[in-house]
Amino acid sequence: MTGAAFQPEVIELMRSVLEEATAMLPEAKRTSTVKADLASEILACAAKGERDPTVLKSAALSAAVDRTRYSHDIPQDRRAV
Repeated sequence: MTGAAFQPEVIELMRSVLEEATAMLPEAKRTSTVKADLASEILACAAKGERDPTVLKSAALSAAVDRTRYSHDIPQDRRAV
């Protein structure tokens, strides 16, 4: 994603998607770290050319869920420890 440049309308789209995705999270999960994770995923997808807000939001939320799983959420046979 290094060097990616976005037109103002794409920046506005990404901002809007970030706000919508953040609003979908439980209030306790709306931390700056989670919001940064959402933004990072939105930027990465947009840098690859994605412009569909539904796809961007879904990708961001999926990535956030993957990053916030706790060990008790992982099946016993998939745990490393």
